[in-house]
Amino acid sequence: MRLSVSHGRARKRFGQHFLHDPAVIARIVAAINLQPGDAAIEIGPGRGALTQRLLEAAGRLEVIEIDRDLAALLRTRYAGEPQFVLHEADALEVDWRALAEARGARLRLIGNLPYNISTPLLFRVLQAADVILDMHFMLQREVVDRIVAAPGTKAYGRLTVMLAPRVAAARLLDVGPGAFHPVPKVASSVVRLAVLDAPPEWGRSPLYAEVVTAAFGQRRKTLRNALSRYLTAAQIGALGIDPGLRAETLTPIQFGALAQAAAAVLH
Repeated sequence: MRLSVSHGRARKRFGQHFLHDPAVIARIVAAINLQPGDAAIEIGPGRGALTQRLLEAAGRLEVIEIDRDLAALLRTRYAGEPQFVLHEADALEVDWRALAEARGARLRLIGNLPYNISTPLLFRVLQAADVILDMHFMLQREVVDRIVAAPGTKAYGRLTVMLAPRVAAARLLDVGPGAFHPVPKVASSVVRLAVLDAPPEWGRSPLYAEVVTAAFGQRRKTLRNALSRYLTAAQIGALGIDPGLRAETLTPIQFGALAQAAAAVLH
C-alpha cells in the first residue's frame, strides 16, 4: 500500500492505495521518531504525504520510487531541495550496502510494501542487515501477524522463524481499509523491525535457513520426516525435541539447535 495522498488514479500493478488520513500519518511519523542526521530512506513515497515530514525530521531523505509518473512528480516538487535524493528504481534491486556506504551510516528504512513484494523485499534487505539500523513498514495485517506470531499459533511459520535471528519485531499500529483511497480489500499494520547487532549464537548456523525451509516445506509432516535428510529421529530427540512434533510448535531457538546439530553431522 502506498502511503500518499492523491486524487489521481492508483495503479493496480504497483499495489497503490493512497492514504488520506492525517491522523494516521501523524501517528506513523511519531512512531518512527527520525532524528536529524539519520540515514533515512523511504521506499515507495507515492505523492509524498509522508515524505515531507520525514525530510523535515531527518534533514536529508532518499526515496526509492518505481512508478515513473510519481517519480516525475516528486522530481518536480523537490527540484529546489538539495537534501532530497530520488532513486527511480525497483526496491528489489537496490544495493543497500552502496547506499549505506555513501551515507556513512546504517540505514533507517521506511515504506509501504505491496503484498506481492513484501516477503521477498524483507529477505532481500536482510541480506544487508549489518548496514540497516531499523525498518518501519506498512504491510498487509496478515503479514504482520505472521512476523510477530508466537509458536503454536495459526500465523506462526517460516517468515516468523527466519526473521527471529536478525530483528526484534513489534506491531506499532493497525490501519483500517477506510484510511485509503481506493479502499483496499485488506487491513494493514505498521511494524517496527529493529535489526539486531549480530545474530544470537543459536541463529548463526549456515544451515539455519535451509533447516527452517525444510521443516515448513510440508507443514503436515513431523520433524522426523521433514528433516530426515539432516538428522535422524534419535539425533532430534537428543536435543530434547520430540521428533514427532510439527514445525509450527517449535521456537526459533529450537530451530537453531536443529540447524547446529545438522551442520555438525553434515560437516
